[in-house]
Amino acid sequence: MSAVATPVDPVTLEIMANGLRSVADETFAALMKSAYSTNIKERRDHSTAVMDPAGRLIVQADASLPIHLASMGGLMESLLARFGNELRDGDLFVANDPHVAGGTHLPDINMAMPVFHGGELIAFMCNIAHHADVGGAVPGSMAGGLTEIYQEGLRIPVVRLFREGVLQQDLLDLILLNVRVPAERRGDYFAQIASCRLGRSRLLETIGQYGAAALRDGFEQIVRRSADRLRAAVAELPDGVYRFEDAMDDDGMGATDIPIRLAIAVKGGDIHFDFSGSARQVTGNINVTRNATQASVCYALKALLDPDAPNNQGVLDLPRLTVEKGSLLDAAFPAPVAARANTCQRIIDVILGALAPALPEAAVGAANGANTTAVFAGTDPRTGSDYVYLETLGGGFGGRATKDGKDGVQVHITNTSNLPVEAIEMEYPLRVRSYGLIANSGGPGRQRGGLGLERIVAPVDHACTFNGAGERFARQPWGVFGGGPGATGAFHHVGADGTAARLPDKPIAVTVAPDEAVVVRTPGAGGYGDPAERAPEALEDDLESGKFDETWLAEHYPQLRD
Repeated sequence: MSAVATPVDPVTLEIMANGLRSVADETFAALMKSAYSTNIKERRDHSTAVMDPAGRLIVQADASLPIHLASMGGLMESLLARFGNELRDGDLFVANDPHVAGGTHLPDINMAMPVFHGGELIAFMCNIAHHADVGGAVPGSMAGGLTEIYQEGLRIPVVRLFREGVLQQDLLDLILLNVRVPAERRGDYFAQIASCRLGRSRLLETIGQYGAAALRDGFEQIVRRSADRLRAAVAELPDGVYRFEDAMDDDGMGATDIPIRLAIAVKGGDIHFDFSGSARQVTGNINVTRNATQASVCYALKALLDPDAPNNQGVLDLPRLTVEKGSLLDAAFPAPVAARANTCQRIIDVILGALAPALPEAAVGAANGANTTAVFAGTDPRTGSDYVYLETLGGGFGGRATKDGKDGVQVHITNTSNLPVEAIEMEYPLRVRSYGLIANSGGPGRQRGGLGLERIVAPVDHACTFNGAGERFARQPWGVFGGGPGATGAFHHVGADGTAARLPDKPIAVTVAPDEAVVVRTPGAGGYGDPAERAPEALEDDLESGKFDETWLAEHYPQLRD
């Protein structure tokens, strides 16, 4: 096909944009299918994207995680600042550090490969994958009780893993020496490498189809079109200042009720998110970097105003942010950040709470049960090899204007799945004694909140360690427009005699014997609207499904007491 002249016409632009999305989607699938760890191949905790030569996000795979939205931009900013004049065809860069390399926490390994055509830099193919362990003080690198970034794992600045197509073996050896289960980590690394290479090939095919000049113009139009689309949606909001406040349960190190405060100023197509007055950074590892806050804001804004808008730089650049350096939401070195997703979920809840009066049809009850982290680690008695099973389990999704909340799902910024029992028991020396929904855990409302999950896990023929991080374990997930709150979550340690003792909300290095178990209970979600307005047939379904019992329903729905 002959090259398409610039500027690109609207029809060709749409075809080109869909083609670029297919590149991102194909590389996402390739990474998933070639990964070794359950966290990637089963739970799909990874993202892929195409960036332009300036490091702007052009397309992101549809199945990618919203929390990764800004991480790739952070990587590109650091990469271009350090290597912008030294890029070569065949290079591949790797990084993860939140403080010097644009990451959001150490387990997310970022990779970027420049794509050249005719000696000219045309694009970057990028991906991120959450590795089940990156070293540090505890298996899984995600437990509570960590107080500085050094304890959370291996810090990788932006470095060349491949130099003009040649693997820097000594660098890879250094990385693998500092992580647990290195064979699994190596497999996941090469899955990411293969994904980048596949993306490079597909982008070169795209350049061959349209020409480099047309592709550059397409990049510009894709970004501008998304920005204009979202700005028009913002302009439909009533002008004004919308405020809301919520708090994190705790940081695992003694601080509790840690506030996140927000004022959203809307005027025309301009929107400003001001987090002034939020907590200063804390000792525990629930801090977040600015780019993670940016990703949370952009996700929430897009979800409320235009869920079908593509993720690209036009979305990232639209909202203005005021975030104080050294605060919980823009933490300074050497702040620990491993559990940053819990705080990102709370940022989203605050945005939803603030804009609910302006967008009642889009609002949902609070739901932060989707990021309850559980890590089981030990030595497999069958093989003598170490293992690390990491998962962030789903919880309830809030009630909506026209629908009940979903039960036991990942919500908002973590677009992953819950790991099937079969995968757990095939891959690890663990037995899942029980797995199901928690009755009565969804908040009451005209539309009820979703239910949380309970999973009981026991080691088989060995002792293991358990680490975790829970939120909405103390503060209930609230409802909106009169909806009631959902239930909180909890961790319990079940002894050999069957007695269950509650664990701290962010436990670290709990020993679990072969005849013992850990109970992971995730939070439910808040309801939407006055419970008195719930339809009789919906209440019948609640009871018949077994998700709610008669006593609980009578307590929370006044029409059942008449």
